Amino acid sequence: MSDDIQAVIYSDSAQTSDILKLYMHEFGKFNLYDAGADLSEIFNTLSGMPEAVFIIDVSENTKKYLDFISEVSAASPDCKIVAISDSPSVDLIVRVMRAGAKDFLSAPVIKSELFDVLDKIYNQLKNGKGSETKSRVITVFSNKGGIGKTSIASNLALELARITKENVALVDLNFQFGDITTFLDLKPSFNISYVLENLGRINSEFLLNTLEKYKNTSLYILADPPYFKQAENVTKAQIAKLIEILKNTFSYIVIDAESGFDGKTITALDNSDLIFLVTIVNLPALRNCQRILDLFEKLGYDSEKTQIVINRYMENDEITVEDVEKVLDKDVYWKIPNNYFTLMAAINKGISVAEANPESNVAVSYKELAMSVSDMVYRKKLIKKYSSADDAENL
Repeated sequence: MSDDIQAVIYSDSAQTSDILKLYMHEFGKFNLYDAGADLSEIFNTLSGMPEAVFIIDVSENTKKYLDFISEVSAASPDCKIVAISDSPSVDLIVRVMRAGAKDFLSAPVIKSELFDVLDKIYNQLKNGKGSETKSRVITVFSNKGGIGKTSIASNLALELARITKENVALVDLNFQFGDITTFLDLKPSFNISYVLENLGRINSEFLLNTLEKYKNTSLYILADPPYFKQAENVTKAQIAKLIEILKNTFSYIVIDAESGFDGKTITALDNSDLIFLVTIVNLPALRNCQRILDLFEKLGYDSEKTQIVINRYMENDEITVEDVEKVLDKDVYWKIPNNYFTLMAAINKGISVAEANPESNVAVSYKELAMSVSDMVYRKKLIKKYSSADDAENL
């Protein structure tokens, strides 16, 4: 890699373009390349660069430029795309990240914020691809069945893949009655039992070429074994090794855990960075949730590692969120709204909630949840900065 990394700027606003160029020159380290104002010429220029930074203003003609970001992202995976807009919003940030941008800035651009982004990108490109993200393991858990754990795991994993454009693994650790393949209408050739039996020979190339991929996304499914007997000899050591191997390939690993506390499940929980403890709003479920929190404390889990997710939430429920937080002595991290018809339509068709009804309240909730758990801190800050008061309540 040369000392200077190529950078291309595009904006319909001459003033914005001039300011960005001025800041880029002041920052240094990047070689500012004039690719002209024609999008096809910019596309060809970026496609011919092994590594580059592309800063694009999506304030005007937003859909057109989001489509262009998608084209550049697909053709030039090593191009770091930074989108800017004078009308930032949570919805726009979601769309920008889905298109393939890795960073977002509001216009007019603040120099210090741009420099922070440029410094991060420069270090990522100089230090190699492996330093860009740290794999994060997220386990969705409840030892009470029938409250939507698998739906949360499936939709969260899919939204993470769509928003970040990074490789995401969805692991079904329900060895007896796993439902992920049913929820997503998949018939994978390989399942978790095969992978566990061949851990010594598994590498990134094998995982990316053999695990079932969900449609045209970067979500890879590791399905439950089709026969009960295949799970009988699975050990805790195998589960720990599996997670370690997956972390070398996937930026995010979402685990749909067994509803119980056997050794395999506890190993998955031990090796998780974040546990979503799922509950619904009724007294039996909340008492059960409290017992789990007590157990997690005895297991030595940090309080921030476990976060409460309320599923099928209704605003006018007799038991309020404040009541839940008082009973559990813990803040509620997220509320997924109750939308029976959208959820059942998705399950019956074997598709995600977003595919069943992208404008539904539950689909929007999953999108924003995926953004919130992303390991890129700036996304959380942006959501808090640009959300309405109602949106910010969920963060």
